[in-house]
Order: sequence, then C-alpha cells, then structure tokens
Amino acid sequence: MNNFYKNYSGIIWLLTGILCGSIAGLFLGKQVEVLKPVGDIFLNLLFTAVIPLVFFAIASAIAGLEPGKKLSRIMGVMSLVFLGTVVTAACITILAVWLFPIHEQLPGAKLTEHISEQPIGNQITQMFTTGEFYELLSRKNMLAMIIFSVIIGFGALRAGEKGGAFTRFLHAGNEVFKQVFIIIMKLGPLGLGAYFAYQVGVFGPQLFGAYARSLGLYYATGAFYFVVMFSVYAFTAGGVKGIRRFWRNNIIPSATAVGTCSSIATIPANMDAAKKIGIPVVIANVTIPLGATLHKDGSSISSIIKMAVVFALFGKSFNGVDTILLALAMTVLVSMVEGGIPNGGYVGELLFIAAYGFPPEALPPAMIIGTLVDPMATLLNATGDNVAAMMIARFTEGKGWMIKDDEQPVISA
Repeated sequence: MNNFYKNYSGIIWLLTGILCGSIAGLFLGKQVEVLKPVGDIFLNLLFTAVIPLVFFAIASAIAGLEPGKKLSRIMGVMSLVFLGTVVTAACITILAVWLFPIHEQLPGAKLTEHISEQPIGNQITQMFTTGEFYELLSRKNMLAMIIFSVIIGFGALRAGEKGGAFTRFLHAGNEVFKQVFIIIMKLGPLGLGAYFAYQVGVFGPQLFGAYARSLGLYYATGAFYFVVMFSVYAFTAGGVKGIRRFWRNNIIPSATAVGTCSSIATIPANMDAAKKIGIPVVIANVTIPLGATLHKDGSSISSIIKMAVVFALFGKSFNGVDTILLALAMTVLVSMVEGGIPNGGYVGELLFIAAYGFPPEALPPAMIIGTLVDPMATLLNATGDNVAAMMIARFTEGKGWMIKDDEQPVISA
C-alpha cells in the first residue's frame, strides 16, 4: 500500500484537485471566477518553462544522434503518421455528421476577437521565422523556435569534438528543465483544480444551450476517437502492452490538456509520459514538440463540425465529392496552422469560410463552437502526440522499440 501511494501520489492529488474544482464550479457557477488567477499563475509558470524545455529537448536529441541515425527517416515517418491520423479523425467525423445531421438554427454573436488580414506570404514567413532572436522566446512563435532548435542541434552535431562542451551544455539543460517541470507540477492539484472550477462554472451552462446538438456530436465523436482510436493506435504500435503503457501514463497529460486548454502547456507532461512509456528519447524529443504545433486530431474533428454547422445554418448540404474533398484538404491545413495556445487564433474558421464562399455572418457560430469544444479538442490534440510518437517508434525502430521494463513503476511528477 505504501509503495502504491508512493508511485501514484502525484496522480491521486492531481485528480483530487480536479474533482474538487469541478464540484466547486458546478455549485458556485460564475462566482468561481475569483479562482481563475490561481490557475493563471500555474499556467504562466508552465508557459515560462516550456520554451527552454522544448529548445534543450530538441537540440540535445539531435546533437546526441549516433552515427548512422537518420533523422530524415524519423521526420518522414512522423509526417505520414501525423497526416494519417488527422485525415482519419476527419473521416470519422464526416461519417458521424452524416449519421447525426445538424439542423438546428444557431444564434449569431458579436465578434470579440480582432482578426488582422495579412498577405499569405507574410503569414508563411511569420509561421516559420522571426525577425529578432528574442521573439523566439515567445510561445506565439513556437514553430519558429522549434526550427531554430533543430538547426542548433545539427550545428552541435556537425561540430563534433570541438563542440563537445556545448553539446554537454545542451544535455545538462535538458535534464535541468525536466526537474523544473517536476517542481512546477507540484502546484498541479491547485492550479488545475482552479482552472477546472473556472471552466465548469463559466462555460458549463453554455453547453446546454442552443449549441447543445452540435457540441454533443463533437464531444461524442471526440470521446469515441479518444478511447477507441487511440487504443487502436497504441495496439498498432505495441500490441496489448502498448495499450497498457499508453493509458497508464496518459492521466497527467490528459488532465493538463483539459485543465489548461493548451497543447504547448501539455508538452512537459507528454515528454515525461513518453519516457515512462518507453519511447526512444530522440523520437519523443522531436515528435512531441513538433506535434504540439502541427498535429491536431482534435482540431480536425472540430473543423468538420464547424463546417457542418455553417452548412446547416445556410441551408446547404454537406455532401458531394467536391465538398468533402475540400473539407479534408481544409482540415489538414487548419490542423497545421492553428497555434497550440488556449483559444488562440481563428485562422481556421476564416480559411474554410473563405474557401466555401460563406458571408462574414458564418464566422461567429464557428468561433463560439471552437471556444466551447476547446477542452476536448486540446485533449485530443495534445495526448494524440504521445500515441503518434509510439507509432513512429514502431515504424522506425521495429517491434522492439520499447526501451523500458513493463514492471517499471509509474512515478508521477
């Protein structure tokens, strides 16, 4: 019993905090807004630590590659896995929309987000690079920072023995920020509890309003994908043992994702879980940070639901080969360009509304649905990176990719 509590005490306290917060939000309603600063402090600590953590993880992984280890193979397999899971999520959602059509009329709403229009060239430039070094330190430029980390890693790798001191610095920094994450997660029960209280108290009532049917379809589809398809992916990667390892180590990442509504904030928890699952370090340290910005199964499902709702609002049929093919293409694009920030950016809505030629009145309902499904979307986006990393390990390393004993205890952060 003592060993059980020692191994699982972190998870127990985390779930206790979440349960207490959810109950407080359920009974106190919007009065729990006073707890939001507590959750914000926890989230800000995660955001502050995640940039250096991701930098050192990626750079040290590449700098420590053994001769003959081809990163290009990992990247190629990763691209195929990311694309395959996103398209699979979209196809399952399209089937769900056909089986359970959305017909209700949804109310309009005033736009609360300022959306700046820029030439496509500028958007691509800002997605992959920044004009100043210090701008790489912002989570809003996550993809640019990841690309820079990859370049630094290759620079250290090419430097060989002359860059040995710098490579050791990268490895040391990686270990230090792993410990920083463990320290921050000590506040997890309090921080996530406060965030759950806020979400349940403030957004809970809206789930039963005019958007209930479309939200019910999203959450049902998302739950099916989370339980069934993630289990299928885990089985593909490692059989029954893969399923056990994935779900046993998916508790803290799932709680962090739902509580913070941020794929980026979940990166540290995912990387810790990947280590316990037994995913090779080089694969986890490259796949999970990139997945936080480029791999979004939850956004794929959300994108299809939003399209179906807008089509229903304007009395159009969400059928036809050309309509579905465009929907799949837009979903892949949306899943790549959406940032991993809480409720961040409405680029996806703008993209598909423009592609289908809908008027501006189509934007508010899509934005509202995007906000209300954010917890489930983030859960799928973030934890999907771990199961994707498992499949990448299986396809690049073979059947024996798991590097740790199945009896190894799960020691929570």
